[in-house]
Amino acid sequence: MNKHAASAFVLSALFGLALSCGAQETQKPVPLVQPPKKVREPIYDEAADAEQLVASALAVAARDNKRVLLMYGGNWCGWCYKLDDVLRTDPAVRRVMRDEYELVHVDIGRGEKHVELSARFGSDHRAHGYPYLTVVGADGATVTHKDTAELEDGPNHDPAKVLQFLEAHVAAPVDACDRIATAQEEARQSGRLMFVHIGAPWCGWCHKLEAWLAQPDVAPVLGRVFVDVKIDQDRMANGKTVAALLRQGRQGGIPWFVFTNAELAPLATSDGPKGNCGFPAKEHEIEHFLGMLRTTERFEDAELAALGESLRRANAK
Repeated sequence: MNKHAASAFVLSALFGLALSCGAQETQKPVPLVQPPKKVREPIYDEAADAEQLVASALAVAARDNKRVLLMYGGNWCGWCYKLDDVLRTDPAVRRVMRDEYELVHVDIGRGEKHVELSARFGSDHRAHGYPYLTVVGADGATVTHKDTAELEDGPNHDPAKVLQFLEAHVAAPVDACDRIATAQEEARQSGRLMFVHIGAPWCGWCHKLEAWLAQPDVAPVLGRVFVDVKIDQDRMANGKTVAALLRQGRQGGIPWFVFTNAELAPLATSDGPKGNCGFPAKEHEIEHFLGMLRTTERFEDAELAALGESLRRANAK
């Protein structure tokens, strides 16, 4: 390459490099698109009246022999979300919560809300921080309190510690034999029959039946004729034994129920032409249930029609 050609080559290369550098200097960085930050659903209902929430929870606890777990805190409390995650997602903790507790989130605002409720249960959460737990019995008496800092392990709560605390304060089990005997005496004294229904905590249809039986348009009508007897085959002492005796060898799912007199002589069972109707949902199941009620000869036609419509509305939801 001659001197002039070499000079031209170098100039050309330098010119190209200058253009390249200029392009790099004027090139603007492409902004990264950040994904929207996930907003968590609030766990505390800031508009709720905690007194009403606790009253409802205590009613369920009395019916099901459970405890009420009050969790004081607020939606501003990161540790409250962490504990709530453990209560909802850890399999062992979730199971004991389902079976043994009614959970109430008590929103304390910034410390100014539900002061009287806290004082009534002796919940001194201001001295300990949040979340703060109080266990209440079905009779409304305080069982114990817990500073949840003791349940922490590093940046989260330790599910094993949470489980240990919850299991230590469950209600003593009811004996199914005692429950039946008490109901028999009540039936004798009042001249009523017995509506014995068998279920378990994991059974969604059982909960649906219990909720329907407790409805204000249902409970007084059935309560005039029946003593309501719930047998929890999993949680009650002798629950499975009593369930087997009542079913007299019949196989099938739950809920299962029977109408009896005070001496446990069966009048009608939920075993219909197409099997156990459980919570009556389909039309043939509703008709079987209404037929069971007719065997007692204690209901007016208008009452039976209203109960049938109530079941249809419950299943339409």
